[in-house]
Amino acid sequence: MPRSALPTARTLLLYVLAAGLVAGTLDILYATSFWGLKGVPPLRIGQSIAAGVLGKDAFAGGNGAAALGLFLHYVIATGMAAAYALVARRWPALTAQPVRYGLLYGLLLYALMTYVVVPLSAVPGGGGGGGALWIACSIVAHAVLVGLPIALILRRGYNAGDRTRSSGYAADAR
Repeated sequence: MPRSALPTARTLLLYVLAAGLVAGTLDILYATSFWGLKGVPPLRIGQSIAAGVLGKDAFAGGNGAAALGLFLHYVIATGMAAAYALVARRWPALTAQPVRYGLLYGLLLYALMTYVVVPLSAVPGGGGGGGALWIACSIVAHAVLVGLPIALILRRGYNAGDRTRSSGYAADAR
């Protein structure tokens, strides 16, 4: 991407935050819906995420542990969006073809979270469980509900660089 076409740092930060918020929300809605159908309360989902840092104590931590888990979930989702944005600065195909690369990015994120992050965390048992249906649904969810929204939102962010420079408004504010 030509240097002049890049969005301002502030603009890109806003889009990264938006992408993290959207992807994090869609992902947590997926998880709470999936497990809710199996009788697992939403509080337990947040505690499960907090178990990544608190271990089994998260499940006795009540609302505080669940809130920590939700906070960590959004931090991770925003980090995922930030990583995509950083790579997209060097590889414009990520924003030129957001559907293709967003879906692939979601699959990569599933693999990283499942086979690297969770096993290295303090989650009891390494986070295994849920069965084949959970695995299949989670693969699709990471592609469609996490990777794709991140790519689509960041494409808009990178396109905002073109719009703000051509309109003159943001250029005057710099």
